[in-house]
Amino acid sequence: MLYLGETGASYMHLLLVAGLALLVPVFADPGRTLHRSVLLAVSVLLALRYIWWRATETVAPLGLTWDWAASWSLLALEMAAVFGSISAFVMLSRTKDRKEEATQNLGWWGEGPAPRVAIMIATYNEEEEVLDRTVVGALGLRHENKTIHILDDGKRDWLRDYCEKRGIDYIRRPDNRDAKAGNINHALKVMADDPPDFIAVLDADFVPHRGFISRTLALFHDPTVGLVQTPQHFFNADPIQHNLNLSRSYPDEQRFFFDTMQACRDAWDIAFCCGTSSVVRWKAIQDIGGFPTESVTEDFMLTVVLQNAGWRTVYLNEALTEGLAPEGLKEYITQRGRWCLGMMQIARSHVGPLSRSKIRPRDRWSVLDAGIYWLTTFPFRIAALVYPLLYWYFNVVVVDARVPDVLSYFGVYYLWTLVALNHVSRGNVVPIINDVSQLVGAFQISRAALVGLFRPHGHPFKVTAKGGDRAKIQVQWQLMAPFVIILLLTLAGLTLGMVSDRFAFFDAGDGKAVVLFWTLYNIFVLAFTIIVCIELPRKERHVADAPERADLVIDGKARQVWITALTTGDVRLRGLELPAGQVVSLRIEEVGTLEAVSLGAAHDGSRLQLLTTPEQADALDLKLYAEDNVPGIAGARSLLLLRDLARRLAFTR
Repeated sequence: MLYLGETGASYMHLLLVAGLALLVPVFADPGRTLHRSVLLAVSVLLALRYIWWRATETVAPLGLTWDWAASWSLLALEMAAVFGSISAFVMLSRTKDRKEEATQNLGWWGEGPAPRVAIMIATYNEEEEVLDRTVVGALGLRHENKTIHILDDGKRDWLRDYCEKRGIDYIRRPDNRDAKAGNINHALKVMADDPPDFIAVLDADFVPHRGFISRTLALFHDPTVGLVQTPQHFFNADPIQHNLNLSRSYPDEQRFFFDTMQACRDAWDIAFCCGTSSVVRWKAIQDIGGFPTESVTEDFMLTVVLQNAGWRTVYLNEALTEGLAPEGLKEYITQRGRWCLGMMQIARSHVGPLSRSKIRPRDRWSVLDAGIYWLTTFPFRIAALVYPLLYWYFNVVVVDARVPDVLSYFGVYYLWTLVALNHVSRGNVVPIINDVSQLVGAFQISRAALVGLFRPHGHPFKVTAKGGDRAKIQVQWQLMAPFVIILLLTLAGLTLGMVSDRFAFFDAGDGKAVVLFWTLYNIFVLAFTIIVCIELPRKERHVADAPERADLVIDGKARQVWITALTTGDVRLRGLELPAGQVVSLRIEEVGTLEAVSLGAAHDGSRLQLLTTPEQADALDLKLYAEDNVPGIAGARSLLLLRDLARRLAFTR
């Protein structure tokens, strides 16, 4: 009866939290600091309550035993991860939106000439198609007083000729020292005799929207602002979205950071530069002697060094560029491994959290928070998979807990935090899928964290490859192998534990139910991670799928049609079947009249190949990539997500 009573009380705790969760969207305004603070203060208290229970009631007694070593090592990893979460909860307790400030200060420089902006496009090995749309976007910017500079570390003659044809500046340096930061610093020296007022930095695969310069310059009305960062959104699905068939129902992995976390960091005055899609004041860069080169993530370090010199970084949470996310899983992991390594290098640098530099306490917190994230999150993900196996195979009890206590302490903390985070981020935290997005690169990122922490120098800059042929299924066997091995060990251990006393150790008591649930959860996470390692073909990187009217001319006769999908190479028309080979003219708003040839019937209509002139191709690029729209989706769509996952598991698209 006592057990049933405690279990009932635990369920009541969960039901209470679930009931409060239903009220959160009604009464809590995520735009108000007080409401956010209350929601996340509860998360902090529940986190502390949970970790106290874990440390005092669920670990093995001190002693030289395997139970002691396993349970206390897992507790240490979990405590580090939880304290990292608490730091994030504090940051998320306030947010800042500068859109209105930007609108009110447009053209703050008055009647005189507009500030001169040098747009730097750093490139190494990108193909012409990728570079071309970025250049077209830069040329189409509404800000007239601008110059465009291609910074080519690939030393490609064809790119030099391309720049001459486009009428833009081409800069090549004799070596590739210090990677991207060195490339930009070389360009700064080239411009020193006739310097601009501001520098806009774009990666080669990021297309600026037409208002990118005017909107960001507006925030420089404040003379203390040295850098303005904007979000990085993507017009294609990242590997997690694409390989799970979730591009319509689940946001890209970076959406939480750019839509939510950066705006919260800005409210604490610790927003940081993320490289591309940023604008920096020339004087501020000169004050610090150029871009820092101590880290392969020179962008984050740039913010700390600027702040140390008295210059602020602010964040404009407005989609003003859109770029190409890594299309392959290897490239996706390489990119995040570089970010992790760079963060560890900053933590060990002269502006690290434990350094003697006169940086603000909040900047120390900023670097420490980011460092803890990379150093604890991913090793803990691996540990969560491995530690249950110690029970199934060796009778090592790593968490000695009863089900009622798990429900009361962990269940309540987890459920409330899930509700709070989804409310302040507008639905960007999805169980299992978020675990998969972190787990898929956990081994490589954990290695990068440890290497960067203990041996921070002497590592090459690894470029994230973009573009290339993605027309076939590719199975990433090497990435998949550890997850397959752990899954097989988990299934075998679970099976043997159910049928054999040799492996089914019943002396764990109620704790066995906890390990059983933990194991079943891991099976789902591992299965989806393995699916992510099977890379599906990609056909189109960008599709404008909002229906719009167009004028179609066939044999001299005009009629209105509906465009249901538009790319730079083809178009789909609804409700009109044209025979293959039929030549027509199509007038598209903002592009003009194009020649097109029918490729035959498509879903609910016809598909046409566009025969564009160079000028029309540029106009299409501007229409697709440079308009003031927000690419992708901002938050998870639960019902559609479940349907998309079911279709992926059924091998349909």
